[in-house]
Amino acid sequence: MANLMGKSGGSNRRTFLKSSAAVGAGFWVAGGVARAASSSPNEQIQVAAIGVGGKGDSDCTDASEFAKIHALCDVDSKFLKGMALKMKARKKPVDADKLFADYRELLDKLGDQIDAVIVSTPDHMHAPIASKALSMGKHVYCQKPLTRTIFEARRLGELAAKYNCVTQMGNQFTAFNPMREAAAQIAAGQIGTVKEVHLWTNRPIWPQGEARPAERPIPPTLNWELWQGVAAHRPYGDGYHPFKWRGWWDYGTGALGDMACHTANLPFKALNMRDPISVEAQTAGHNGDSYPAWSKIRFEFPELDGRAAFTMNWYDGGQKPDASLTADMMHLVPKSKPEGDPNGKEEPRLENSGCLFIGDKGKFYAGGDYAEICRIFSDGVEPMKVDYVQSPGHVQEFYDGIRDRSKVPVSNFTNYGGPLTETILLGNLAVWKQGRVEWDAKTMTPLNDSSLAKIVKPEYQNGFELYS
Repeated sequence: MANLMGKSGGSNRRTFLKSSAAVGAGFWVAGGVARAASSSPNEQIQVAAIGVGGKGDSDCTDASEFAKIHALCDVDSKFLKGMALKMKARKKPVDADKLFADYRELLDKLGDQIDAVIVSTPDHMHAPIASKALSMGKHVYCQKPLTRTIFEARRLGELAAKYNCVTQMGNQFTAFNPMREAAAQIAAGQIGTVKEVHLWTNRPIWPQGEARPAERPIPPTLNWELWQGVAAHRPYGDGYHPFKWRGWWDYGTGALGDMACHTANLPFKALNMRDPISVEAQTAGHNGDSYPAWSKIRFEFPELDGRAAFTMNWYDGGQKPDASLTADMMHLVPKSKPEGDPNGKEEPRLENSGCLFIGDKGKFYAGGDYAEICRIFSDGVEPMKVDYVQSPGHVQEFYDGIRDRSKVPVSNFTNYGGPLTETILLGNLAVWKQGRVEWDAKTMTPLNDSSLAKIVKPEYQNGFELYS
């Protein structure tokens, strides 16, 4: 297994560069501790996997360790046939008559034969697929971000509660035990009252802030109309399927939506990071079609249930917090060479993605998308021993929850995945406006710009629907 601790350089009481963190990471890397196969096929959880290319490949593979993959669906027959061959090679074949291009056909024909649905499509199709499955009483695992828009995230949380379904969003490092420990320490007052949080990422690693690609012939394996789904029609180009869709407003959520469900996981869990009252963005500019090349976004959170008010600042596209904020911690930070310069001098450097908490009694820095590289308190802060609920592994949490309804996955839609997605996607309202948005979280209303309603709640095209 890869060494997830990365650039370790000795340990002390202020750092969490410990072997225990690598052990905790192993739960996610391996997809959890695999449950022994059921002795009777009738006892197995029957799963339909929708979207089996890219991340859907690993999601389907992980699910097959805990359940029976009963049906597969993908709008690209190349991925669909490829996954069918992989399942056959693993001696877990899926019948040929259970391979579909259209999720609606799959659910309508096989709904009475499946227990759970995995949704690993581009962001714009998460909500229509998941809402149909939930309305049929199916348990749902859905990749992050839970949805493309705020309204859809709220709706999926409501549907999960209404139909009493087990749900989980695919921000896998929610199950990373060292992250859970750090969150519990921050919540317990490890660095006092938190006033600021800073998050940054090296995304986008796909094109953003560009014009649409030139029209190209549709690949013969791809059903382009089904791929576009709820979005308005546009000609096929090389800049969409299967990966670069993330940078387009119609299909993805940009660098913020794609990565903050991971990077903001720690502060969300530590600070109950819900119901912001305003958000403000600076960006490289955008054309209303592609997300900007970079952005800096400031969220304002009020006091909530005894937790003090604070601000959260997001940076992407190469932006980072001002160096003055971490100057007093750099002697504790792992050393590395400059990015792209293997002959450069090793010096303490912040990771290309990370999280910084600033409290009135100290600071806390977590390096990496998942706080997996290092977790460091500033001088004079001694790590607390705290109680927290340890995870058996992200994937196992979902299937344990189906088998035992008293075991609720942490990243469920109603109480965690949905609210986390709502908070993060608020930033895209400010990105669209390229300014400040006052926000009423209860009613999902932008108070100072009614034109943003179309970004909060999408209008579906082509006969697709959001179920209730």
